[in-house]
Amino acid sequence: MKKIILSLVLVFGCLTFANAQQNALGLKSSMINSNGWDISYQRWLCESNRLEFNLGLSDLDTKYGTDFNLSAAYQWVFDLDQLATGFKWYVGAGAAAGLFTHKDLDSQFRLAAIGNLGIEYNFKFPLQLAIDYTPTLSITPSFGDFYGEDRSVRFAARWRF
Repeated sequence: MKKIILSLVLVFGCLTFANAQQNALGLKSSMINSNGWDISYQRWLCESNRLEFNLGLSDLDTKYGTDFNLSAAYQWVFDLDQLATGFKWYVGAGAAAGLFTHKDLDSQFRLAAIGNLGIEYNFKFPLQLAIDYTPTLSITPSFGDFYGEDRSVRFAARWRF
């Protein structure tokens, strides 16, 4: 019984702290190929853990087709105060699902495992800038991955609230 009560107290404390933390909402795009943008949302779970959700639409010029994707990653966040106050780095893992519609082919549903490795800077006013590397590993048989070679390094600008 003591273990259950202690577990509930820890979970409640973590959720209480999460409500005091800031969430972030903004845009995320490739640094090399900016044919699409993701709407990016971060939600703190505890002092050093958060979830990141991205909803994206890419290749809007319809030269090749349209890629609609949704990804979610669990991230571990670490301070980099040695550089300057406001710097953090993070690593994470998650999943992505999407639909690719090629102008000459049938639509394809894709499912992938994703990783995250990035660095961010949180200004004293509610702005966060981040650069991360997001490799993908396709689970469903398809041609290529979600982000491709040129979409794995991405830039994000988010408003914290």
